[in-house]
Amino acid sequence: MITLFVILMITVFAKMIGLAFRATWGLTKIFFGLIFLPLTLIGLVIGGLVSFAVPILVIMGIVMLIKAIVSKPAAA
Repeated sequence: MITLFVILMITVFAKMIGLAFRATWGLTKIFFGLIFLPLTLIGLVIGGLVSFAVPILVIMGIVMLIKAIVSKPAAA
């Protein structure tokens, strides 16, 4: 009986840990995409490093464009 309890407890906590990792990854993507990257680009421009900010912005624009094209559902 105790063995069954331990197995089920490990299963439940493993699923909770997996959920926590997925939630943390989602929050991290939101933080970097919506807060960190724009502030970094603004800081580079204010600091006079436009020659670094523009290529980063172009690369991110190309990546977003490719993501939009790839994830676009096919027309029926």
